Amino acid sequence: AHAGLRPHACGQCGNRFGQSSDLATHWRTHSGEKPYGCGQCGRGFSGSSNLSKHTRIHSGQRPYRCSRCGERFRSQPQLVRHQKRHT
Repeated sequence: AHAGLRPHACGQCGNRFGQSSDLATHWRTHSGEKPYGCGQCGRGFSGSSNLSKHTRIHSGQRPYRCSRCGERFRSQPQLVRHQKRHT
């Protein structure tokens, strides 16, 4: 990617980001900081989206539906892996 489109560089690994907030979230992979905690089990996460995905384990929510057979999944990667079985 063009450096002008991703002006925020990680000082640790060199990955570049378009938003400073994305760099701050990325930095947690190096620092180990996990400020988002699950209210049910206490597990910590570096980003709010990871916490949202995790909470589906407790809630049973399965928002990703296979269009071929109707089976539902907690995450898009699980759905994609399943859909490969249909081909």
